[in-house]
Amino acid sequence: MKTPEEIFGVLFIDMNKSGLWSDAKAIADAIPKFSSGAIVEAYEHEKALDDFDLKEFTDTFFEFPKIEASGFESDTSKTPQEHIETLWKVLQRSKDEPQEGGSLIPLKFPYIVPGGRFNEIYYWDSYFTMLGLQVSDRTDLIEGMVKNFADLIHQLGFIPNGNRTYFKGRSQPPFFALMVELLAEQKGKEIYATYLKSLEKEYIFWMNEENSLSKNKIALSRVVRVKGGTLNRYWDNFNSPRPEMYFNDLETAAKTDRKPEELFQDLRCACESGWDFSSRWLRESADLSTIHTSEIMPIDLNCLLYNLEVTLVKANDEAGNTSKSRQYESKVRIRKELIQQYFWSKEHEFFMDYDFIKKEHKDVFSLAGMFPLFFNLATAEQAEMCMNKIKREFLKAGGVISTTNTTDEQWDAPNGWAPLQWITIQALRNYGYNDLADIIKDRWVDLNTKVYKSTGKMLEKYNVVDTNLATGGGEYPVQDGFGWTNGVLLKLLSE
Repeated sequence: MKTPEEIFGVLFIDMNKSGLWSDAKAIADAIPKFSSGAIVEAYEHEKALDDFDLKEFTDTFFEFPKIEASGFESDTSKTPQEHIETLWKVLQRSKDEPQEGGSLIPLKFPYIVPGGRFNEIYYWDSYFTMLGLQVSDRTDLIEGMVKNFADLIHQLGFIPNGNRTYFKGRSQPPFFALMVELLAEQKGKEIYATYLKSLEKEYIFWMNEENSLSKNKIALSRVVRVKGGTLNRYWDNFNSPRPEMYFNDLETAAKTDRKPEELFQDLRCACESGWDFSSRWLRESADLSTIHTSEIMPIDLNCLLYNLEVTLVKANDEAGNTSKSRQYESKVRIRKELIQQYFWSKEHEFFMDYDFIKKEHKDVFSLAGMFPLFFNLATAEQAEMCMNKIKREFLKAGGVISTTNTTDEQWDAPNGWAPLQWITIQALRNYGYNDLADIIKDRWVDLNTKVYKSTGKMLEKYNVVDTNLATGGGEYPVQDGFGWTNGVLLKLLSE
């Protein structure tokens, strides 16, 4: 399974350096019209000709994806609910056919894509999309997507960032266990046993090399040795420029004296987090080249892995594997203690990411700190402190900001994102702070509805600080569609 860069070599690099494409992802997603070998041979021959035109050559040999938004005219006289029900049809993809030389990893069952430039399935996006599919009574699609992810686990050993070959070095926040739980709500608890092997295999992926950790090797792959056990970090198995953002990464590398391989690795690690990019991962919030994701233990990741361990207890119990279930119960207890030990900051009265090299908390307040409440890992006292922090520093006119830092990165203020609204709302509800949860819900729903009525679009992210301004930041234009926005909004509107 080769990436476009591995297949097309110099041609791929020359396309990225040409400046002919505003979005490198279009290059990585291009579908060859002829065999890859024939294209490479033709390029080697033709590029030396005096009248060679790269754009003409690539248009002859490749089909490029359309990157316009959702591709249909919205009817804003419809309610947001009616609009989203229509969008499911637009965003649904059928069973994939293999593409020789293309980057798409084919899936066997229908699925929902986010929309805009994202024309493949994405891992953590899909859970929040499924929340809306549940409301739409599309259990068939939920089950098909869970089956696709299970297939990817057994094919690759993990769920990649998305079903593209250039994502083969990384995953995304491990929401598969929550997807299985959602499907079990629809079809019964026997679903846990059905996906037991898939759950175990994903767990092995995240815990790989745990037994190789030592005093001299405190971090390997996605595991970090800490006093009392093992915690996790985000990682990527490669340290080269991202094929889907090739020239962007080269530009970032040109701004720093850091070793390019280390920089590329940290950029890729942040992509596995889904928060690409955020001041969470930076030493200096205004400078992307100071990214050091690989040195950080993220609170959200470790809470999600706690939930995966809890789910493995349920799945093994359902399958009658009592001894295995007890083993995972032990892991659950240990991780719960470690989460309290390493991520709660008495000083900041909030759950914070942890820099395991400096052995101190990062000083960035982010909604990742609400994951312990989402999974009922916080004490009542901690939950109250977190609630107060949300009310004082995160709550804005359109919902909650992702971090309290205002930067040019898309996962910082002033932006708000559907998945983090959902996590925060549910986290507050878990501890009885329903009034604040409802305020966040109402402000987010009102903002989504306002933008839809004025533009006909559901967006990837929103400016929640000034609801009259368009959102922004990041490596690409604001996308519409949009899978997880649709899912969370539909779920909130159904309550």
